[in-house]
Amino acid sequence: MTNTKIQIHLVFLQKVAPPPHTPSFFLPFHLQVADLYCLACELALCEDCLSDHEEHPKVPLSQALEQHRSSLQERLGIVQNRLPQLSDALSFVKEILQQLTNQRTSIEEDIQSSFEDLHKQLDVRKSVLLMELEVTYGLKQKVLQAQVDSLVRGEGDINATCTQTEEALAGEACVASLQVERELGERLAELASLGLPCQPEENDQLDLVMETDGLRKSIHNLGTIVTTSAVASQSEAMGIGLEQCIVGHPASVTIVTRDKSGGACKSGNAILSAEVFTPDGSIVDGEIVDHKNGTYEFVYTVPKEGNFSLALRLYDQHIKGSPFKLTVTRVSPSTTTGAKRRGKSPGQKKKGSKRASSALGTPRRKTQNPIEDDLIFRIGTKGRNKGEFTNLQGVAASSTGRILIADSNNQCVQIFSNEGEFKSRFGVRGRSPGQLQRPTGVAVHPSGDIIIADYDNKWVSIFSSDGKYKAKLGSGRLMGPKGVSVDQNGHVIVVDNKACTVFIFQLTGKLITKFGSRGNGDKQFAGPHFAAVNKNNEIIVTDFHNHSVKVFTPEGELVLKFGSNGEGNGQFNAPTGVAVDVNGNIIVADWGNSRIQVFDGSGSFLSYINTSADPLYGPQGLALTSDGHVVVADSGNHCFKVYRYLQ
Repeated sequence: MTNTKIQIHLVFLQKVAPPPHTPSFFLPFHLQVADLYCLACELALCEDCLSDHEEHPKVPLSQALEQHRSSLQERLGIVQNRLPQLSDALSFVKEILQQLTNQRTSIEEDIQSSFEDLHKQLDVRKSVLLMELEVTYGLKQKVLQAQVDSLVRGEGDINATCTQTEEALAGEACVASLQVERELGERLAELASLGLPCQPEENDQLDLVMETDGLRKSIHNLGTIVTTSAVASQSEAMGIGLEQCIVGHPASVTIVTRDKSGGACKSGNAILSAEVFTPDGSIVDGEIVDHKNGTYEFVYTVPKEGNFSLALRLYDQHIKGSPFKLTVTRVSPSTTTGAKRRGKSPGQKKKGSKRASSALGTPRRKTQNPIEDDLIFRIGTKGRNKGEFTNLQGVAASSTGRILIADSNNQCVQIFSNEGEFKSRFGVRGRSPGQLQRPTGVAVHPSGDIIIADYDNKWVSIFSSDGKYKAKLGSGRLMGPKGVSVDQNGHVIVVDNKACTVFIFQLTGKLITKFGSRGNGDKQFAGPHFAAVNKNNEIIVTDFHNHSVKVFTPEGELVLKFGSNGEGNGQFNAPTGVAVDVNGNIIVADWGNSRIQVFDGSGSFLSYINTSADPLYGPQGLALTSDGHVVVADSGNHCFKVYRYLQ
């Protein structure tokens, strides 16, 4: 009875004023109880209505109500399911907005600081010029004033003596005046022959030369705000390198950046990153070339065959179609003469190449123990926790017995003891000063400060030994710093991978010098990676795509170049990490050949470090620990390894 009353009541209300959007099964104007629903007319039916809907499909009203509720609930669920997506998008856009604001603040501070520094330099120059004016004027004024004083004295003496003589001559000549007249005569004779400076001993020239036209032009063009409207969702990639490449051969992909409307961007400087990786992590390095017209080229080389993924990100977001599936194959021996062979142990050497005990103290194992090698221990797996890595790059070792690892994709630096014990980690992801976006190189200054090359932030950050941010350098000058080192004067050496230039800074950020450009000449680079400094304060740079190592003076003059493309002793397939021992021997990580080679100071091949038992896979940064071992970032295996190396 209760349900019946409710149904009649609802129908009665419907007579008075049906509210908008009311379901059609509430619309009949009958006082009978509606217990059926016409699917064709979408109406609730009572017994009085049945005759008008005899041929129409009908279902119980309760079923129709349940289906309607179910449909409404389903639509509600669909809409509600969008809320997390919208929430994530909102958070992400807010984060970008905050980063944009932070970047604006940072640039504003840089502008203020730069112009304050220029003001100070102008004031200093002004003071120097005024001081120089006073000194120059003082010297010339002193000479002329001394000449004036001498002439005044001479003039006074002559006038006084002449007056006395005239007075004597006006009196009568007598024996009493004879002595006085004799003295006056001698005085007049002296004055007649007196050498007075009658010609000017100085000139009056004081001129100011201010060549301000060039300075005004420089000031007019001083500083540029660099940006682009490129967005990842509209940007796209093309080229055969998206699908396949040949082992050991460079492959190329072209990226075209577009704005939110799909229009092609015409300017460069967008922040792009690229990775070629297997399902278990990133392994392949490469170089991104900015053509400055909105298009970019990613050139990479894969050291082994298999199925890989290629991820192309713009501002940390995948572009259209990314990640791409990539097939890496070998070149058929019949199609290429002298094609590279793989599978040879890095420990195998040409006949007659002997391990030098002065370079490597631990001898090769006897052939009956081929599994043993020089590995002491390895630390790390793929992950984001302490002691785990994702695309580790640079390595440094401190004199205090610490090993520092630039954990690139985890945006942090991890610190271990020489024995491999985890000590600490620091780093916060971001694009503001004090944050890390893509740390690739790390070095320790003699002061204890930790120096980090941040590839994507395009600057070098300086942290205290306990990971507290102190300063940055190179902002506005660097395009893609990869490796960092410190010379014997405490200067910071930065290898700019993207600009193909080596910069040398004071720790304060003042640029001392720079050298290098893109190319294959002696003083040119193609994607340089890391640097080391020998006891002569010479800078040793690995030239990745030119497959060579180059040694320069601190002024940038080439001293030595060695290496060529290949798998033989002394050859490279894209060298990366480099270090120098106390004897001047040069240790080089051979990335494409997955090995470590040792050379003497003149570039002659000495030996390999034996890595046969646990092979390297795309080694990156390399350093010598304070206890005389070699530590290398085994990027493809997501770990670092420490090897015996007695100097």
